[in-house]
Amino acid sequence: MQTGQMRDDRIKALLQASANAGPLKVGFLLIPEFSMLAFSSAIEPLRAANRMSNETLFEWVIASADSEPTAASNGVVVNVDGSPDTLQDCRLVFLCSGVHVKAYIEKSILNIARRLDRGGAIIGAICTGTHIMAAAGLLDDKRCTIHWENIDGLSEEFPMLEVTNELFEIDDTRITCSGGTASLDMMLYLISQVHGQKLAATVSDQFIHDRIRDPSDRQRMELRARLGVSHPKLLAVVEQMEKHLEEPLSQTELASMAHLSTRQLERLFRKYLNTTPTRYYLNLRLARARHLLRQTSMSILSVALACGFVSASHFSKCYRESYGRTPRAERAPSL
Repeated sequence: MQTGQMRDDRIKALLQASANAGPLKVGFLLIPEFSMLAFSSAIEPLRAANRMSNETLFEWVIASADSEPTAASNGVVVNVDGSPDTLQDCRLVFLCSGVHVKAYIEKSILNIARRLDRGGAIIGAICTGTHIMAAAGLLDDKRCTIHWENIDGLSEEFPMLEVTNELFEIDDTRITCSGGTASLDMMLYLISQVHGQKLAATVSDQFIHDRIRDPSDRQRMELRARLGVSHPKLLAVVEQMEKHLEEPLSQTELASMAHLSTRQLERLFRKYLNTTPTRYYLNLRLARARHLLRQTSMSILSVALACGFVSASHFSKCYRESYGRTPRAERAPSL
């Protein structure tokens, strides 16, 4: 698409201009409980690119807001090079975070991101770092992505954002990545833009990564693989359920869409998923509610309505029966 190509060309030109002046310096700001997999998948391709080219094409700097070593969500502590000031000379800076990102969105963190932007850096986000960029106002009028588990929460809290389900998004001087192993694909793409597809392919091969995924590749496994079933009509019904969480369809409507009777639909769910269509649908809606409760400051009633419940009391009753706690108790400490 032409607009996408124009966005890519802008990033490519900026990165190539920096690389022509010497090693491209990339910064990483670690937020407590960041995703180790997403972070390592972003930094390792830079090391490998230097090794495979026998040149220092990239340099990197790791910082934290308090200049102290930072623990990832798995408990592993990563040493840093210093304070955010060490990122000032970086052409490209990624905000790296993970679970519980809302607990760490503070004015000081937002100011760091804004200051780096004013300094001319290309600002990127890995995993839930997109939430920090949004809170800092750095994604206004930009396309962005985030880990699939956080898409609903980000969209509800920042309704004016254009949030996609892409592996990574590039728009003007903003790069956002869904996290996990998508960080590897994003970095391989950036390497190809600056130093050519051949080097990117060589790095990919080193990591036994047999295909560099396109940004538009899906984040989640296909429904068939996730459920472990292949019955086409069952998959079609579940797909419709996932698309209609805010305004649930009736069992009769779902059966009709799949050209089934309600009794046939019941049998399919019992046989392949060991549950009823009603229970399965309710669990989907409650799972979405749990994400919203943990990731946003929406009221309990707003969460209930966003997940297809007609009242907060009915929602609370169903939630407690499923998770053993009330929606209010599910709230993150920061909320």
